[in-house]
Amino acid sequence: MFRRREPVPFAFVAEADRFRSNVTPPPRESLSVAQITARSLVGLTVVAGLVGSLLFGIPALQPYQASDRPAGTAQQSGEAGGR
Repeated sequence: MFRRREPVPFAFVAEADRFRSNVTPPPRESLSVAQITARSLVGLTVVAGLVGSLLFGIPALQPYQASDRPAGTAQQSGEAGGR
């Protein structure tokens, strides 16, 4: 990496890209069985909600077609009901 030619008012700003900390973070605590189970159930609930919304939402977004109606609800012609 190249050095800056212009003066920098704070030396730590110029040296910040090479700074390494000598402090190690504490080790991560392992999750308990209850925490793993709870996170899994939350994840499954979210996925089930998304899948359910797709299953119920996709048919509702389809365009309505008259041929999709059951036979008993078909409209009658004007001849029978027009008197």
